[in-house]
Amino acid sequence: MHLAIHNWMKAEPIEVTVARLARYGYLSLEIQGEPGRYDTGAVRTLLDAHGVRCWGSVTLMLDERNLLAKDEEQRVCSVQYVKDCITMVAELGGEVISVVPGTVGKLVPDSTPDKEWVWCVQALKECYDYGLRCGVKIGVEPINRFETYFINRGAQAMALAEAVGPECGVCLDIFHMNVEEDDPLAAIRTCSSRLVNFHVADNNRMACGMGSLDWPAIVGTLREVGYDGALSVEFCPPLDRTPANRWPGSVDPNPEGISESERKFLHDHGSSVFSADFFEMHVRRSAETLLPLL
Repeated sequence: MHLAIHNWMKAEPIEVTVARLARYGYLSLEIQGEPGRYDTGAVRTLLDAHGVRCWGSVTLMLDERNLLAKDEEQRVCSVQYVKDCITMVAELGGEVISVVPGTVGKLVPDSTPDKEWVWCVQALKECYDYGLRCGVKIGVEPINRFETYFINRGAQAMALAEAVGPECGVCLDIFHMNVEEDDPLAAIRTCSSRLVNFHVADNNRMACGMGSLDWPAIVGTLREVGYDGALSVEFCPPLDRTPANRWPGSVDPNPEGISESERKFLHDHGSSVFSADFFEMHVRRSAETLLPLL
């Protein structure tokens, strides 16, 4: 296992991101699913210069991105978006893409469970076949019930992966598991045969080590089941608007380089655009907690 980190949580030049992750001992980047934003040749050169690599990407299911939408054209566009992310990962030499099937924040279904299941399986099969041709593994990611009504638990992700294809995987996220799973460690064991990625933040979605999760037990269970991929750090700290705020100066009041949809995505997660110091503290704390366990 090795330590990776996402970069969707902070709008900043990727040169700053990569220099920071290398400084704190991260070995790879899980690049945000916005392929139009990156020159993959330049990014790969940058990663090589810092001795790190691209582990993969995660789909950012914003706005109209939805593999189980009632509207067929919306599904077609969403499939193309996932394919574009897969192309980006392949060009960067990455291995995996974590796919959240539905729009994050959408809590009202478009149709019946049977119809949505069929639409999603059909869409994911097209993405899966493309991923196989590109050498990129797909991992279906469950997220909690407050962000989607569709896939919330590892067992559900396993059922969807099995319906898609023999090499379709599962990506687990311990923050979401802490909300949805009766026994997160048992869920890791249940999904072990298809586990291709693992996202980490503490129970409060702050840096690993800033909450109550038992990190030695989590890492030990991953080692027990033979997982040998990335622990991909994906914190999203809650924004405190009260006088009880423990982290004054944590929010950047004048952020640059962030779209309205990305800003909304953060706000919908109860968070905001972090200041550079607050963000760096989370990067450092996660590394200090996890690296001794790997």
